[in-house]
Amino acid sequence: MSNTTTIYIVGACCGVLGLIAFVGLILVPAWASYSRLWQRMAASFLSLYVLAALLGLGLAGAAGVLWLYDRFAA
Repeated sequence: MSNTTTIYIVGACCGVLGLIAFVGLILVPAWASYSRLWQRMAASFLSLYVLAALLGLGLAGAAGVLWLYDRFAA
């Protein structure tokens, strides 16, 4: 197995685990908090903002790691 394949596998596993954590820790409690269908749908839609914020933080953290790696690796 090449290094590139290992990186892709680790990245895919992290993505799947992150999605499972989002569903289990954010989406399911938001859905269970309301009894009417329209309220559940609205809570699920609004939880997408939380997902977008988490993705933004992850991308910012990755950009920071790459920026610092470039400075200190040499």
